[in-house]
Amino acid sequence: MHPSFVPPRRVKIGDAAAFAGTTPRAIRHYHEIGLLPEPERGGDDRRRYGYEDMVRLLWVRRMADTGIALDDIRDAFAGSAPGSSAPAGSVPRNSDDDDIAAVLERLDEALVAQEAELRRQRAAVQRMRTQGSRAGLLSDVVTERLANVPEGSLRQADLDTLLVTERIFGPLGAAIQATRFIALAGSPDLRAESDRVDAAEEALDDTVAVDDPRVSQVAAERHAFEQKLEAAMEEAGLDEGDEALLDSWDAGEISDTGQTSMSVLEAVGKMPYDFSPARLRCMELAVELGARG
Repeated sequence: MHPSFVPPRRVKIGDAAAFAGTTPRAIRHYHEIGLLPEPERGGDDRRRYGYEDMVRLLWVRRMADTGIALDDIRDAFAGSAPGSSAPAGSVPRNSDDDDIAAVLERLDEALVAQEAELRRQRAAVQRMRTQGSRAGLLSDVVTERLANVPEGSLRQADLDTLLVTERIFGPLGAAIQATRFIALAGSPDLRAESDRVDAAEEALDDTVAVDDPRVSQVAAERHAFEQKLEAAMEEAGLDEGDEALLDSWDAGEISDTGQTSMSVLEAVGKMPYDFSPARLRCMELAVELGARG
């Protein structure tokens, strides 16, 4: 005798759906894809679901709730099809248990990947709550590099630049560039000079000819500033942090998908905005000055 909670011997699709915790539409879909056999119909030509149909429907719902794809559930029920040795409505068993094991193995791997992604997302949210800024959305290696920067010393433009850099050069490139912003955050004089050189470069718009004397002048100013900034980073020991990052990357401890071997001028071509010919020439000259030492 069946337990008292078993539904009536034959019920309509609405009652079957309510009992299984699903919808009539979902049950009809199960019929369409061959996951749930068509039940007998009553005198009114409507489907009537018996005990065995309900048991199978419950197993389908329980398996679907674990994340198993409907096609895989259908394969798992193959051993319960008419003509098989398994009793109808029983726990699904494939004639080849290895097939079911493979399905469950794939599901387990997918769940492990989802768990890892959820942990990553939660860590990003916690970093955002702690830092109170969008810096938490940058890669772990970048946010860790910025961990000791005084609150409020980073500008939104700095974070925007790091976001673009991470897109082009990857987390490692962005983490190394973060060293610049750490140095600027600790020196109002360097920050002011950086702003001045940036403004001079921005002034090299399309109205300025490539051979205009201002182009080489700004390039020299950029080169001089970069030397001063590099000296400040070395004095503060920040360059040691960059070396540690590179060592970690060489050791495979940092997963990086960026193009770390790309030159500055190559990177400029991938930027989401255009530079005037005069500004591009200024960059070229600055790179040449830097190569000379």
